[in-house]
Amino acid sequence: MESLRIDIINPKAKRLIKDLADMELIKIRKEKTKSEFSELLEKLRSQSENAPSLDEITKEVESVRASRYEK
Repeated sequence: MESLRIDIINPKAKRLIKDLADMELIKIRKEKTKSEFSELLEKLRSQSENAPSLDEITKEVESVRASRYEK
């Protein structure tokens, strides 16, 4: 199997690609891209020795949300 990355310029081409997928001639997979937040977090971590992990940030956010909804 060969993989290609294609930039679609004309919407008609997207329809053709979907038709090929419907005929099971090709398979369409969406690429997972890093979110802007993940990229920013990675950049900040690289500049600090004691930067919080994603789990620590998630716990803090959940804690703040819980305290807001308790009121």
